[in-house]
Amino acid sequence: MDFEFGSADEAFRSEAREWLSEHLVGEYAQLAGVGGPGSEHEGAGGRRAWERELGSGGWIGLGWECAEGAYGNRVGSLTQQVVWAEEYARAGAPGRVGHIGENLLAPTLIAEGDEAQRRRFLPAIARGAELWCQGYSEPEAGSDLAGLRTVAVRDGGGHRVSGQKIWTSLAREADWCFVLARTDPGERRHRGLSFLLVPMDQPGRIEVRPIRQMSGTAEFNEVFFDGALAPHVVGGEGAGWRVAMGLLARERGVSTLVQQIGFAAELAAVIAAAVRCGSLRDPVLRDQLVGQWAELKVMRWNALRTLGAVGDAGAPSVAKLLWGGWHQRLGELAMRVRGAAAALGPVDWTERAPYELDALQRLFLFTRADTLYGGSDEIQRNIIAERVLGLPRLER
Repeated sequence: MDFEFGSADEAFRSEAREWLSEHLVGEYAQLAGVGGPGSEHEGAGGRRAWERELGSGGWIGLGWECAEGAYGNRVGSLTQQVVWAEEYARAGAPGRVGHIGENLLAPTLIAEGDEAQRRRFLPAIARGAELWCQGYSEPEAGSDLAGLRTVAVRDGGGHRVSGQKIWTSLAREADWCFVLARTDPGERRHRGLSFLLVPMDQPGRIEVRPIRQMSGTAEFNEVFFDGALAPHVVGGEGAGWRVAMGLLARERGVSTLVQQIGFAAELAAVIAAAVRCGSLRDPVLRDQLVGQWAELKVMRWNALRTLGAVGDAGAPSVAKLLWGGWHQRLGELAMRVRGAAAALGPVDWTERAPYELDALQRLFLFTRADTLYGGSDEIQRNIIAERVLGLPRLER
């Protein structure tokens, strides 16, 4: 697309910048830089209050394809969505806890839900009043999502869900979870699945267990369903695969550009560490850092090129392959530029805190998962091979 900022975009930028400067104060200013990948658990209570603050200003739902104000939200063009993301990052605002509802569930309801579902859920998301998590991956069905084992049986006007989901971000904070489950036991693979909406406050029916990672934190969770009630099905029973794949396609786009703003800040921190440590004198490390900078520019241009494009089956997989490998290499560089000192924590170990990590050490450990979560590199290459290049499907 022909991407450039016009006068309306710059006016929108001024409005966004002014609002953020007026509202990102006091307790919210203390949350600057808190949250996001690798630290989703930090400051969740304050970030939830910030979500409501954003909702009061109408800043949740800029990218929803609906009439402005229909659900209490503003609606922005693609360029205005990019402007908002840039200004949000520039202001150092907290990592969002409502992004799953805003960027994944809401567009899916607009495209696939019925009017009653839109009226029930979109205003609450737009106000920052209800948070969502995603129930897709399972212990035996991660990247190969069609192999899931969670089942749902009809019960009155809804379904009862039983099974286990894993790697569920924000499950402890979420009010609702959208769950992909098998509603027709006679079908296999991607057939017979349904996209269900499940309230998380069901004592005895839903259990959330944090997963402690090697970084010492617990961003992800296991979620166990034992006959949990799902009062809503989106898109009709048996249409879950189509709805789920549409949601995954919406996961890319403007959110990719937002992600790259965070990547740029992390790259700047790694370069600053290289300057402090004197490792820039090493021509190999210097060349690698320049390469990271150049690749990030290319990823941005590719994201802008595909922004708003439809029908490109390979674009989401290409984007995932690009950023997953790039971010993992950045984590490795974060350690390499510091040499042996990278193995030392910022404080002495104690019995209560076996080890503490600084930001770059957390970056390194968290990025080991970048080529796995959200669809492993192997699965992304299979998608490109089958859907873009037309190669024979892999037997499963």
